[in-house]
Amino acid sequence: MRERVFSGMRPTGKVHIGHLVGVLEKWMELQKEYDCFYSIVDWHAMTTDFEDPSELKENIFQLLADWLAIGLDQENSVIFLQSQVKEHAELHLLLSMLVPMPWLERNPTLKEQVRETHIPKINYGLMGYPVLQASDILMYKGNKVPVGVDQLPHLEIIREIVRSFNRLYKPIFPEPQEILTKTPKLLGIDGRKMSKSLDNCIYLADPPEVIREKVHQMVTDPQKIRRGDPGRPDICSVFHYQQIFSPGKIEDVRHGCEAGTLGCVENKNNLAKTLADYLGPYRERREQLIGSQEKLKEILEYGANKARPIAQQTMHEVREVIGLWS
Repeated sequence: MRERVFSGMRPTGKVHIGHLVGVLEKWMELQKEYDCFYSIVDWHAMTTDFEDPSELKENIFQLLADWLAIGLDQENSVIFLQSQVKEHAELHLLLSMLVPMPWLERNPTLKEQVRETHIPKINYGLMGYPVLQASDILMYKGNKVPVGVDQLPHLEIIREIVRSFNRLYKPIFPEPQEILTKTPKLLGIDGRKMSKSLDNCIYLADPPEVIREKVHQMVTDPQKIRRGDPGRPDICSVFHYQQIFSPGKIEDVRHGCEAGTLGCVENKNNLAKTLADYLGPYRERREQLIGSQEKLKEILEYGANKARPIAQQTMHEVREVIGLWS
């Protein structure tokens, strides 16, 4: 029996290329060697977007279309919507009984998330975010979880929850281990962390002319004003992208920038074409998918029907070992 992987993504809008190279391309690889469960975690989205969830349904379709466009396969992976498998909520409730508040208060990503989403106060749902994550992963007895370094504190909380549950009742859950993504974090077009809230993203859905416009906004070396000026590529956002998307040409780019023979405008034009060519096939498949929401609904229902029996079996075991009515 193959090991299981669980991962999820909040439906807060379209996928940007930071998601693609940082997470989704890794998901594609994992499909080949693991039983993968990939969930659109809409309850997680509600922890910060509870005041105005009017765009939630549309965002779910946008995210699913992006996933399918990059090649996630509903036959090779279980792709489903979190809220369509109600057992996640029950396990979240039961696990929350085991978690001391200091475990959640020391979570270093909590304040960062509050800062990014601009919510005025930390609500109960956001504080308990790692507990809901635990219910998602443990529901399918996930052995591996693909995460970035910033998510490691969440995963350690989840392992503490597993140890607590297994000690109190019966060892039915494995301690999930991380699969770290190798690609460095892709910066936004302004040189800051790529984030939808900062409006500095390049999206899979962006057409070539939009990509070109965004690339021309990228921050370059402020000392390189004219074409002949020597540049410092290591502090240039354009060079950062080229290291990922044009690795075979990177030494020529570095030499041309440092020697002053490669101008910033020319360099940006080259990058814009590279990105447009790279994202073109994804964008075309995405446009076909997003035009058929009924088909997307069917795919989510298909995934939920595959996930639900496993979740029901897990909850039967949980109720049995705790001593609850089943």
